[in-house]
Amino acid sequence: MSTPSGNGHRIVVGVDGSQASREALAWALRQAELTRGSIDAVTAWHKPVVVGGMPYGPLAALEQSDFARFAETTLTNSISAVVGADSAVSVRPVIQQGNAARVLLDAADGADLLVVGSRGHGGFAEALLGSVSQHCVHHAPCPVVIIRDRRA
Repeated sequence: MSTPSGNGHRIVVGVDGSQASREALAWALRQAELTRGSIDAVTAWHKPVVVGGMPYGPLAALEQSDFARFAETTLTNSISAVVGADSAVSVRPVIQQGNAARVLLDAADGADLLVVGSRGHGGFAEALLGSVSQHCVHHAPCPVVIIRDRRA
């Protein structure tokens, strides 16, 4: 999106299109500006597993590329909404198939920081941490920053 910014500090940010993940990206952008680092904005996707005898019709009709395309659109829209065209921070979009927590942990290998939202599109609204951020806190190879949705 921009030109690379210098000293090798790499921040990995989990982006799922939620408000919390966009705020995590905005926080990481400010941190990268301060440290002259770069950002890997990471989105994970997977084909839903259908349990039962017959697959649900519309899901069965979708191809794997449809999920990857949706993930790419989600990531592109989130980056465009947060990162200005004049930003000096290099933001590299990363789209990977797999479990979100595992994809983020793999991406964070060798990174200086992993930034995630407190919860994305997952289940329990009253949970302080979502399952992905909870897993990342316990297993990340680097420090983790969790950003709460300001509306929460």
